[in-house]
Amino acid sequence: MAELLNLGLVPYLEAWNLQRGIAARVQAGEQPDTVILLEHPPVVTMGRRTDEGEVHVPEGAEVELVETDRGGKSTYHGPGQLVCYPILDLNRHDRDVRKYCRDLEEAVIRTVAPFGIEATRFEGLTGVWLKRPPRKIASIGVHISRWVTTHGYALNVDLDPAPFTQWITACGLEDAAFTTIAREAGRPVSVDEVRPQAAAALAEVFELELGEPAAVPDTLAAR
Repeated sequence: MAELLNLGLVPYLEAWNLQRGIAARVQAGEQPDTVILLEHPPVVTMGRRTDEGEVHVPEGAEVELVETDRGGKSTYHGPGQLVCYPILDLNRHDRDVRKYCRDLEEAVIRTVAPFGIEATRFEGLTGVWLKRPPRKIASIGVHISRWVTTHGYALNVDLDPAPFTQWITACGLEDAAFTTIAREAGRPVSVDEVRPQAAAALAEVFELELGEPAAVPDTLAAR
């Protein structure tokens, strides 16, 4: 039985510390696979492959900047984006990093399908995209230590995608276009509406039996 942790708006560094604590317990066999679903206040995160000059946040912008240990380049998180952090022991899910990333993409593709959105992958690019014209709906960046995963994906539900192009060179692509579930569905869509679809898709792709949402950790409940 895996655990599902449904959280609200959590600062990035606080969520990162939570992930690392859970990952340590998963590695030690003290906690089962755990899936965290949450949102972040505005933050630009820089992965290990972020290039100099890739981040160009204007002075005075209300956004946090954080260097992380995940793979990939820079990306933006903000309210209206569903962030999913699967903390899985890949000894139980094939010790194959590439397959894990492709499975994450597959989970996103299945998550957006009920909203009438046909998403896909592009060879050589991470994340999940829509075609004609190409536009990105979800970013993926992971970290794996001793075969236990942290970080995951960020799915654009209903937010202004301008920071992806105005504040950073997202994915290192100068001309990348971004979209959201709400824009593609032609109606407002809440993060809470997407959460059940995301949990179900992860459970299906990774063959997880997700229990009821676990209790909020004391460190977050006390905020």
